[in-house]
Amino acid sequence: MLSKRLFALFTVPALFLGGCQTLSSLGDHTASLVGLEDDAPKAYTSSEVSEAAHTGIAVADEPLAARAGASAMASQGNAVDAVTTMFFTMTATYPVAAGLGGGGICLVRDVSGRVTEFDFLTRAANRGGAYAVPAAVKGFSEMQRIYGALPWQRVVAPGEAYAATGFPISQALSVRLAGAQNVVRLDATLAAEFLDESGQPRAAGSEAKNPALGLTLGAVRTDRADGFYTGNVAARIVAYSNAQGGGIGLDDLTATTAKQSAARTRNVGGLTAYIPGAGTGAGLFTGTMLSSLASARNDAAIAAGISQTVAGFGVTQLPKDLGSTGFAAVSADGQAAACAVTLNGPFGAGRTAGDTGIQLAATPAVGQAGLASAFLSPVIATSGASVALAGAGSGGPNGTAAMTAALLQAASGRTLGKRGDMRGTGTAPFDTVNMISCSDQTCVALSDPGAHGMGAAADTASN
Repeated sequence: MLSKRLFALFTVPALFLGGCQTLSSLGDHTASLVGLEDDAPKAYTSSEVSEAAHTGIAVADEPLAARAGASAMASQGNAVDAVTTMFFTMTATYPVAAGLGGGGICLVRDVSGRVTEFDFLTRAANRGGAYAVPAAVKGFSEMQRIYGALPWQRVVAPGEAYAATGFPISQALSVRLAGAQNVVRLDATLAAEFLDESGQPRAAGSEAKNPALGLTLGAVRTDRADGFYTGNVAARIVAYSNAQGGGIGLDDLTATTAKQSAARTRNVGGLTAYIPGAGTGAGLFTGTMLSSLASARNDAAIAAGISQTVAGFGVTQLPKDLGSTGFAAVSADGQAAACAVTLNGPFGAGRTAGDTGIQLAATPAVGQAGLASAFLSPVIATSGASVALAGAGSGGPNGTAAMTAALLQAASGRTLGKRGDMRGTGTAPFDTVNMISCSDQTCVALSDPGAHGMGAAADTASN
C-alpha cells in the first residue's frame, strides 16, 4: 500500500495498474535494479567522446534526438539549445515518453556556475477529467529564452520536420511500441502511425510520420509558447477535452507556468551535486535515494539502500512503463543541461487531441504530482569550476537508483569512461539512465547499458 504521507505524490489512475510488477518482489532482487546480477549486460560498446574545449556532447534514449541535439551545438548553440532540440525532436520520434502534452523537470548550469531548476510538471485541470494540463512547451520555451543561444525556430524545426515528412522508427521506440501496443490500438491516430497492415507494431527501420503534429509544431516554432497555449491549437485542445469529458479549459492553458528556483545542493565526496528540490515528488525521492546510498561501500550495501528507499515510500506496485525519458547535454562553453520528462504513462492517456497530433498526458489521480513525475531524476555535478557529470534517471525507482549510483561512483574518484561503467537499470528500456561524464578536457556520453540510446558529439571548432 502507499504511505499516507506520500499518497498525493505517488497515486496513479487505476487504468495504469494493468500488467504491474510488485516492488515487494523487486525488493527481493534489488541487485537487478542496478545491473548487479549475473545476467546483467556484459558486452558494451564504446561511448561517444568529445574534447570539451572544442565540442558539445549530447545523450538521449532516442538516437535521432541525440544527433539533433549535437547538431544544434554544432550550429553555434549551447547545452540548453541542445536539450530543447532533443525534446521537440522526441515529440515526433519518441512520443511514447516525450510529448507536447506532458511535463518535466530540467536543471541548467550556466557559464557562471549557477544551477537553476525549471519545474514544468503537468497538473490536473481545474475541472478535473482524464487529461492533464500540458506544461512542457512552456518549460522549454522559458528555459531556452533565458539561456539559449540559437533562434527559437532552429530548436523546434528538427522535430517539426520529422513529424511532417517522416522518420525511421528507432530500436528504442520499437521496443516500447511492442510493450504499449494495446494502448496504440485504441487510438486511431496512433494506430495509423505505428501499426502495420496486419495490426502489429511497425518494426525498427519502418517509416512513421505525424503530419498533424508537424502543423502544431509549426505553430510553436512561429509563436513560441503562445502558439500552443493560445489561439487555434489551444482552442482545439479544449474542444477535444470537453468533448471527451476531459475538463481542460482555456483558463488552465493560459495559467500554465514554469517555476524557476535554485537547484538543491548536496556535497557528495569531492563533487557538488545539484538535484531537484524537495518541493516535488521527484526531488523528495531523489534526495532520499541519495541519502540512502551515500554511505554504501559495496554492491550489497547499494542494493540494501535501494530496497530501503523504496520500502520507505510504501510503493507496492508499478506499471511496466510510466512514459518517461531523460536526456542531457554539455556544451563547449561549460554550460550543462539535464532534463527528465513524462507523459504519465506510455503515450500519455493514450488519446490524440483531435487533429492536433498531440498525445495528452494522463491526469495524476491526486494533486499536481503523479507517480511518473516522482521518478524524474536530473542531476548536474561539478568538480571545482568544471562540470563532472550531467544526466538523468527516469521511468521509475530503477532509473533514479542508477543515476545515484553513477553520481556516487564519480564522487569516489572512479572515472566513468564507457557505458559498462554505469549500472544498468535492470528493467530497461522502461526505466533508463543517461549520463555525460567529464574529466579534464574530455566528456563522454554514456547511454543506458541495457537500452538503445545514443550519445553524439559535434565539433564546433570550425564554426
